[in-house]
Amino acid sequence: MDGTQQVSVQVAASFKAFLMKSSSKTNLNLYDHLSRLLMRVIEERPHDAVDVMEDLSHDVKLRLYEDTQSSLQDLQPATAAEELAEQQKVLFVRPEDAPEHEFELESALPNVSEIAYFLAQAGVGLGREETQRIFLALKQLVSSYTMQRCRLWGKILGTERSYVIAEAEFAEGEEEDDEAAEEAADDEARDVDADANGDSEMDPLPQSTYKPPPVVPKEAKGTGANKFVYFVCNEPGLPWSKLPSVTPAQITVARQIRKFFTGRLDAPIVSYPPFPGNEANYLRAQIARISAGTQISPQGFYQAIEEEGAEEEGSEEDGIEENPEFEGVTVGELVDSLSSWVHHTQHILHQGRCTWVNLASKTEDESNEEEAEEIDEDPDEPEPEVGPPLLTPLSQDAEVFETVPWSSSLSSTLTSQHAIAVMRSNCWPGACAYAYANLRTSTWDGASSTRATATARSCRRRRRTSTPAPPRLRRTWTPPWRRSRRCRTRWTRSRRPRRPRRETRTRSRTRRTIDWSFRRIWGTLLDWSKTMEKHSKS
Repeated sequence: MDGTQQVSVQVAASFKAFLMKSSSKTNLNLYDHLSRLLMRVIEERPHDAVDVMEDLSHDVKLRLYEDTQSSLQDLQPATAAEELAEQQKVLFVRPEDAPEHEFELESALPNVSEIAYFLAQAGVGLGREETQRIFLALKQLVSSYTMQRCRLWGKILGTERSYVIAEAEFAEGEEEDDEAAEEAADDEARDVDADANGDSEMDPLPQSTYKPPPVVPKEAKGTGANKFVYFVCNEPGLPWSKLPSVTPAQITVARQIRKFFTGRLDAPIVSYPPFPGNEANYLRAQIARISAGTQISPQGFYQAIEEEGAEEEGSEEDGIEENPEFEGVTVGELVDSLSSWVHHTQHILHQGRCTWVNLASKTEDESNEEEAEEIDEDPDEPEPEVGPPLLTPLSQDAEVFETVPWSSSLSSTLTSQHAIAVMRSNCWPGACAYAYANLRTSTWDGASSTRATATARSCRRRRRTSTPAPPRLRRTWTPPWRRSRRCRTRWTRSRRPRRPRRETRTRSRTRRTIDWSFRRIWGTLLDWSKTMEKHSKS
């Protein structure tokens, strides 16, 4: 071996030693990596190997770490169902200070499991698991407040989340602090607005003689539409939120609009006419309307209370009580006749209250001012609005679009001797009531919007005083040359101009479209004005 060959061998050995030098990070060397890479190319023989060499090199390195990475797993984020289950864990934990024998204590809750059983026979309900979770959530709510009675009112579905609603009745004197706090907050807001207006008016401005219509006062807590207090939550186990009291203005506007619930109490209500409040107030108004029109019971289950003071005042609040001598109504009578069912809640008048209030009555200051001005014309006293009395049969409810307001059925036609009577409301789809022997209950489990404009009004028969709905839009206006074959021929022969260029034809088509839209809107406004004139005259 000559000297040249010895130098070549030495250079190759030194180069091999350089290739076999291990890395300080991965403890791999380039010699072994190139060997594996060439073996991979020889085995697979890929097309255009030079183009995929980098990918093969990366794949060869990853295969060395398969054994070590097999035991490592990525930490997956918790899903919404897992987070909800974690929050609902509190419902299934027994508190330490709870008594050992709770069945000996009186509870404000009804037997939710029994109610769910009968509702399942009627074909409605929330399911066994969800009903049990709601029962535990209601138990948690009752332990937080001092309540006389608490029940599941129902569930209203929303676009984002749903509302589980509980109806509660507090003991006397328990809610005085909350009511005083609400009134103080309202008075403070009015004072702030008055101060702001007074500070901003530096120069005297002309005063308007317009007097806005008087505001209908809301009913006190424990009476009328505010007889009960309502709590809502999105899911059992989440915190309960107390809904505010409802006002007549909110009920009046809620009758004129239709909005889907989102599931967020602070969501704004964008509508016309404007709604005075957010989604919490709109939800409370709809609860009051649904309760007034769908809470029913078999005839004879309640009886009227004969009190001289109540008759003199003309108020029907708390004018009924359970009849201890009620022996029940047969299921056949409950299904065959609507007269076997009665409304046991007060009807909400057109004024937005359950009891009518005279807004024309003036205070002493106003009367003194009028005397000073020597006003001889006395305003006409308004006619008191009277709704249907309590315990009115369902047979007297008004029809909606020639549809009966209630539908009756048996839970089972095969075993009718053990079936229960089921009543479903057609005005508020989702409202259901059942009766078996002397048992009765009602629930609401439906969508958050009514099916038609007329169904948004109560089904109870009353005098119509609301503004009628605007007429439907007319069909798109058709030009004369398109109305009939004869018109098209006449237009083509005598009046139709030459075929213009493309740009001119596009402009003329645009003008015709604007003209058609204007005629359509103008015709609708004329129909609406005629309808309003007829309504004002009537």
